[in-house]
Amino acid sequence: MPTATADGVAVHYERDGDGETVAFVNDVGAGAWLWSWQHGVVAGPYESLVWDLRGTGRSDAPPGPYSVDRLAADLEAVFADAGVARVHLVGAGLGGMVALAYAHEYDRGASLTLFGTAASGDAVTDRLADLRAPLDDREALAASLQTAFASDLTDHPTIREEMIEWRQADDADPTAWDAQAAAMRSFEAPPLYEITLPTLVLHGVDDEIVPASAGESLARDLPRGEYRAVEGGHWAFVEESAAVSDALVGWLDEQTSDA
Repeated sequence: MPTATADGVAVHYERDGDGETVAFVNDVGAGAWLWSWQHGVVAGPYESLVWDLRGTGRSDAPPGPYSVDRLAADLEAVFADAGVARVHLVGAGLGGMVALAYAHEYDRGASLTLFGTAASGDAVTDRLADLRAPLDDREALAASLQTAFASDLTDHPTIREEMIEWRQADDADPTAWDAQAAAMRSFEAPPLYEITLPTLVLHGVDDEIVPASAGESLARDLPRGEYRAVEGGHWAFVEESAAVSDALVGWLDEQTSDA
């Protein structure tokens, strides 16, 4: 797995597929497993790039505080190391905020796709804390997972167990989780009128962590923003993976055909 260095911190990433690069940016505490459902669909017509935010997976976990701008700079170090010239950014929650900050500060961006994202950390509800769980407590991990979904995960025991195992292997420990969550809560987007990339905002209608109204407002305030409601909760891209993956690939195809 390749490694970039950002401010002395080792940041791991992985690439698969050919074509223009699509980079996925993880939500608070989550490893790159979060994009398992989209990665396989994208990594064919496109190059899929996943990475571990500082504090997560195989990346270093320096003490906080973290900031969204710092995480965006880490992402720029990844792209520089990988030789990526043009990139379509896909982010969820905290990752969507990182994508927004990146698009404003750096010039490699081609498009944005944002899930469960708000322009301000003030829109993040207290339910965010319910996603936090110690990695050695499988019951706590299972209970915290439910926070991200509208459907009952007990109805899907196999995938729930897989996600618990992935979390134990790759997610941030509570200390790093807290640093990432603080970055999310303190985020204030740069002037949205200055972010002119075509942007698709997809938001779970039952998102209890970032209300759908925040996603609608974000899309409305972006010059080239488009809003689409999705059934499900904060991680609707997992919950409704087939429909979301189809929408994502269709959106990417539109952007690359227009390039």
